[in-house]
Amino acid sequence: MSIDVSFRNSPANGIFLRFYTHVHARHDGLLMSEWLLELAKHNKLGGGSVFRATAGFGRHGVLHHEAFFELADDLPLKVEFLLSEANAQTLLRLVREAGVELVYAWSPVHFGVLGREGEA
Repeated sequence: MSIDVSFRNSPANGIFLRFYTHVHARHDGLLMSEWLLELAKHNKLGGGSVFRATAGFGRHGVLHHEAFFELADDLPLKVEFLLSEANAQTLLRLVREAGVELVYAWSPVHFGVLGREGEA
């Protein structure tokens, strides 16, 4: 069985929204990653996931690496969401309104759920 997955002539159907933070970053008493997930969940914006990096550096140029004992507890995290464009705009607005300083990336994306092709 072959599945045709050609998106060459169709526009993206959503947004891949990623936020970059650190393991111990906090906002409103929660870890930043938890706060972002709860914010999206509370506002029924879609699903998200958190991924921990083993090393990284950002705009401040400090290298965080799990092999460096003194910096290992502040490793980078990526919190990502697959959302409609409207929900991605809403999530960014809510983060801005909360006064949170976060780096983010926004990419148009095609996404779907396999196994539901026959559903109406």
